[in-house]
Amino acid sequence: MKKHILVVPGDGIGQEVTVVGKKALEKIAAKFGHDFTYDEALMGHVAIEATGDPLPAESLEKMRASDAILFGAVGHAKYDNDPHAKVRPEQGLLKMRKELGLFANLRPIKLFDELLGASSIKPEILKGADILFFRELTGDVYFGERGRLNEGKTAYDTMIYSKYEVERIARKAFDAAMTRGKKLMSVDKANVLESSRLWRETVLEVAQDYPEVELEHQFIDAAAMLLIKDPKRFDVVVTGNIFGDILTDEASQIAGSMGMLASASVGESTGVYEPIHGSGHDIAGKGVANPMASVLSAALLLGISFGLKAESEALINAIDGVLKAGWRTRDIADKTTPADKILGTDAIGKEILDRI
Repeated sequence: MKKHILVVPGDGIGQEVTVVGKKALEKIAAKFGHDFTYDEALMGHVAIEATGDPLPAESLEKMRASDAILFGAVGHAKYDNDPHAKVRPEQGLLKMRKELGLFANLRPIKLFDELLGASSIKPEILKGADILFFRELTGDVYFGERGRLNEGKTAYDTMIYSKYEVERIARKAFDAAMTRGKKLMSVDKANVLESSRLWRETVLEVAQDYPEVELEHQFIDAAAMLLIKDPKRFDVVVTGNIFGDILTDEASQIAGSMGMLASASVGESTGVYEPIHGSGHDIAGKGVANPMASVLSAALLLGISFGLKAESEALINAIDGVLKAGWRTRDIADKTTPADKILGTDAIGKEILDRI
């Protein structure tokens, strides 16, 4: 198979972990006889520094011309404490999602048994949890009208959804549920929000086409509580943009660390595959970031965009082998981990590559 992959390292630890993700793809190509070509593009703070634009036109053109995108992260400390900055790294991320039509964000919460002790949740509560989130990605409060009133003393952000936006993400979630346990939880706040009432109405309509799927509705506050109380209750979850952002970060504690969770953003064109963690500017450049989520993102890329199931599983199995051998990065180490088993980004990357 011949495919062209665009690597967008972005900012902070994104630049470190995508090196390992790309090497994993190169190893897969060599082992399985594929021809993968690569290019790189700027986005985020590094793009602002170079061009003044968080997503330059050249980068967007490269994205549209690629078969898949392996992405790192965007963000920088200088913007965190400057709410008045007119140009921000995250604007590039939102623009990419809109321009590429990436309306569905898939976040599998895969728990490796070897990391049961890395979570703050009791192992007996966690063991066996396997959740697939579908987060709507191009609507909601992140894309609604916003502004300031009353001489800047009042601010507003509009939570808005159209029926077609809810229907298309719901269908993807129902389709996935049919391939798993035939259970789907839809999360909203329909007791308060009009946009959530439209969400629930639309999900109920789509459900009529999937009579085999058991549909459950939960309010966002109850779902957040249940996710910690009984994660094994969840199978496939579909929700809006801001609720999905919050729930999937919460769910990272099921896996022990954000450094273990990958995501896929798909829709109308090229898919984007990225770790759910941010740019981690507090640890950037120290060589301690966990690259496993980038490798797992590469596994999603192979499986979803290229339909290469065996190759995708080879990456997952390589990480499983590393964990079974006792190797850890510091974010997933616990008090029982020997100091000589805690590795940095490059060293644990080599352990993963050696097992492919």
